[in-house]
Amino acid sequence: MTPPRLKVLFVCAMNIQRSVTAERLYRDDERLEVRSAGVRHGAKRRVCEADLEWADAVYVMEHDHKLWISMRFEGIALPPIDVLDIPDRFELMADELQRTLRTLLDPRIAHLCNKTPTKGHRP
Repeated sequence: MTPPRLKVLFVCAMNIQRSVTAERLYRDDERLEVRSAGVRHGAKRRVCEADLEWADAVYVMEHDHKLWISMRFEGIALPPIDVLDIPDRFELMADELQRTLRTLLDPRIAHLCNKTPTKGHRP
């Protein structure tokens, strides 16, 4: 039996560049199920309660994104939200953005995959 996959939500402002790049980088990782969303009105896909209930872990690009999620969804149990501190200055799939995401996320995801047995038992 294969272990359950870690459900990861990547969040940026508009869900056009940073979070979409992260989703594309990790979508073929057999340890993960991934989604991406944005926090701003008019985002390509906006974060919703169902995303947060689904996710085992959330990676946001900026502190303001974490604050927005925490305030907007204060009535539900949120998964851990980790801030990556990646500024909004990259184009979709930019080499530097990909390197930065991999450098920051690879060890964090490896750690979570080693300690998260199943959905419902959040890290």
